[in-house]
Amino acid sequence: MLSFTMKRLGALIPVLLGMAFIVFMMIRAIPGNPAQLILGQQATKDSVAALTKELGLDQPWYIQFFEYLGGLFTGNLGVSIKTRTPVAEEIWPYLAATIELAIIAMIIAIIVGVNAGIISAWFQNSWFDYIAMIIALIGVSMPIFWLGLMEQYIVALKWDLLPTTGRDNIRDPVEAITNLYLIDSLLHRRFDQFIEVIRHLILPGIALATIPMAIIARMTRSSMLEVMRSDFIRTVRAKGMRMFWVVYKHSLKNALIPVVTVIGLQTGMLLGGAILTETIFGWPGIGTYIYNAINYRDYPVIQSGILVIAFIFIMINLLVDLLYAAIDPRIKYK
Repeated sequence: MLSFTMKRLGALIPVLLGMAFIVFMMIRAIPGNPAQLILGQQATKDSVAALTKELGLDQPWYIQFFEYLGGLFTGNLGVSIKTRTPVAEEIWPYLAATIELAIIAMIIAIIVGVNAGIISAWFQNSWFDYIAMIIALIGVSMPIFWLGLMEQYIVALKWDLLPTTGRDNIRDPVEAITNLYLIDSLLHRRFDQFIEVIRHLILPGIALATIPMAIIARMTRSSMLEVMRSDFIRTVRAKGMRMFWVVYKHSLKNALIPVVTVIGLQTGMLLGGAILTETIFGWPGIGTYIYNAINYRDYPVIQSGILVIAFIFIMINLLVDLLYAAIDPRIKYK
């Protein structure tokens, strides 16, 4: 297990280097000079040229790339062109906001999706099975921006039950320690703020959870049906064990491998694909951070933001691979 983990971590370096190079070249293909955007359209050519030189954007691309690469090896993600702040300092609050939202969304997706898939397989071809799979199909097909707007209109505006935007109450904001507001509110023993943060998480969490919830439900149903038709399940049922334990103790554990794979992939995708949800609900996450950086051609922010997301995605995949051995003792890593 240890040797497998070290090999996977070693393979992480060329993957991230390749990702860094691809992103570096792609963002420089975006039209527009960052210096011009910072100074505005009324700026003189001399002032634009001076700022371009100051930012190091007048150098050949390969020099810029190797300077950026050298900074990465020392933990330096660069300095934002727009705010002139080190990216390593300002990226965490945005990343923490997305991580918190993604975790809540995946908890919702896993609880609802896995149980819906289990019950659908348990009562195959029943009315619940048909309704659950129709809802899952709608969930996969439904645009997140439309669902988010409907949530805001019905739940927030019509019924006035939940807030529409933000992470907390702007009149009584959470004092950031970790920038994970659920944890910070508990550290301050402010349970009223904890409840308020949860209320702000519900609508964007449900909107973001819809697609992975539907995919997890369909995958769980398919995997459970395959396992429940196997010989050892027939043997367990023949011994007179209650169906509940047959399903949740024996069938579910053996059906988890493909489900865990899907959960891992969807979790990684949520970190980079939450920009629509963040935009609709005014959520200050990493997607919004990178989107604003693209508008300003803030190269260091775009490069580092995408690289951080890629790193987290790869680490989630590694964790999923390691979970395989915990779920199925037959899997051995040497």
